Amino acid sequence: MRNLKIILAILLLLLVSACSSNSGEGQENTTTANAESGQDTEEVSTNQEVEQDENVRIVATTFAITQIMDKLELDLIGIPTTSYSVPERYQEVTEVGNPMSPDMELVSSLKPTDVLSVTTLRYDLEPQFEQAGVETSFLNLQSVTGMNDAIMSLGTKYNRLDQANTLIGTIEDKIAEIEIEIEIETETKDEISPKVLILLGVPGSYLVATEHSYVGDLVNVAGGENAITGHNEEYISANMEYLQQANPDVILRLSHGMPDEVVEMFNEEFVTNDIWKHFNAVKTDRVYDLKEPVFATTANIQVIEALDELAAILYE
Repeated sequence: MRNLKIILAILLLLLVSACSSNSGEGQENTTTANAESGQDTEEVSTNQEVEQDENVRIVATTFAITQIMDKLELDLIGIPTTSYSVPERYQEVTEVGNPMSPDMELVSSLKPTDVLSVTTLRYDLEPQFEQAGVETSFLNLQSVTGMNDAIMSLGTKYNRLDQANTLIGTIEDKIAEIEIEIEIETETKDEISPKVLILLGVPGSYLVATEHSYVGDLVNVAGGENAITGHNEEYISANMEYLQQANPDVILRLSHGMPDEVVEMFNEEFVTNDIWKHFNAVKTDRVYDLKEPVFATTANIQVIEALDELAAILYE
């Protein structure tokens, strides 16, 4: 078992090295071709040497987007108000309010050229931004793939392709590593994909996350099977009879906003509602609380940490 893991890990490293080598060869060939054609080599400098256009004034309205922009080495003139620690480069940047209800007057006063939000908030926020006369882009961070596409789009738009490719490559390497670990676990232990129920808790209530939600996508990437299928929405209301029939192997409880209060609510629900004791996941003590910001309602750059944690939960 240990030897097999070592061999597979070596093979993965060789593959990554080969890809890097090929990329380097391509860059060298491009540079040589430019030199032979007489093209000025300064025009093909890396993105890391390109200064940000001073006329580009960007406001990021969510914490996840703020983290992405930091990795792309882009300055911001506005960031969301959050309880989480923002990257150092944005410590003195103006806060524009909660991601779900930014201060439109303040955002407009900053005279941004670009305001970035997420598609899950588009329905509520787009009319407000339009009324304020603010140009807004809504990024699809509802899945890992969607986030990678958004990163590449931002890298292209703001001349940060090197940084974008580096970030995406790190995420894809982790996914490849997880896939190998899952294959090893399922083959050696003759396991099948665990069935997972995901509950999204907010103060006073909770919803069920489907495969179309970000955490639902994470579970799929980590080798799990969502217990709730056949729905187009990201979240649905909790029908206890329906949930019991699904009989999940694992229950994940995600707290969104006021996490301590939500965890307490979940604990009370699982004690006072007798139906939970009939769930296989409860019988086997496989109920886990997921914490923000590693786990959130939209994709973020902490996806690597999230996948590591999920893989450990699903294949403990």
